[in-house]
Amino acid sequence: MDKATRLQALLPNGRGVWIPIDHGASDFPVAGLTDTEQTIRSLVRAGVDVILAQKGVVSHYNHLCENSDTNMVIHFSVSTRHPGPDSSNKVLVGNADEVLARGGMGVSCQVNIGSPNESAMVERMGEMSRQALHHQLPMFGMVYARGEYLSIIDGDATNANAHAVRLAFELGCDAAKTTWTGDKSSFSEVAKAAPIPVLVAGGPATGDSHAILTMVRDALDAGASGICMGRQVFAHPNVEGIAKALVMLVHQDSSVEEAMKACGL
Repeated sequence: MDKATRLQALLPNGRGVWIPIDHGASDFPVAGLTDTEQTIRSLVRAGVDVILAQKGVVSHYNHLCENSDTNMVIHFSVSTRHPGPDSSNKVLVGNADEVLARGGMGVSCQVNIGSPNESAMVERMGEMSRQALHHQLPMFGMVYARGEYLSIIDGDATNANAHAVRLAFELGCDAAKTTWTGDKSSFSEVAKAAPIPVLVAGGPATGDSHAILTMVRDALDAGASGICMGRQVFAHPNVEGIAKALVMLVHQDSSVEEAMKACGL
């Protein structure tokens, strides 16, 4: 299978509902991940496109995605809650040559721009991009503008989120994740920053279905190609319901009200 075929599976028609569940490597116990198998089964039933996880999780649970349209992407960046001032430094814990053998279909890594370790993380993303290309694997970049040395250009309403997306593109990523900027106008600038799909993040879990879906609807209207949302989904009281609603918004262009009614939220 070539890269283009894999990319179409992960982002059908350039759009995607991606659920990252890699949080257990950084912080555990985590609500929604203590029974990882049940969470994955709920996400597969909901029809999400991608479950993004650390390599051990993909190796152990990829069989749950068999005979479904859900695929797994391996996230190779990690830090934990314990290293103090080094906590923003996402190190690589593997190589792209592991992906297919472990049951994955793509690679992912993270950069926190403006952090003290930005240059090392940029270098790591560039290297992972090289490996992904060699193995014909789609490359996903999680790039966050949130470091203590962030230097925002005057007049940049995106607060460097447009730069984050552009960096992912420039380093060879096929799609990027970044945070919601708070309004459609500024997020449209983020979505236009690069000619690759931009997936919007969810942030800390709230359990507020209407607020989550409204933010996603606004992001899609502003040019987002989908979502990459973890805690708002796997820690939700109705994991399958909120995931199905997100699928409706992203792939069926449903309204918030239509999705909530159809999914029992």
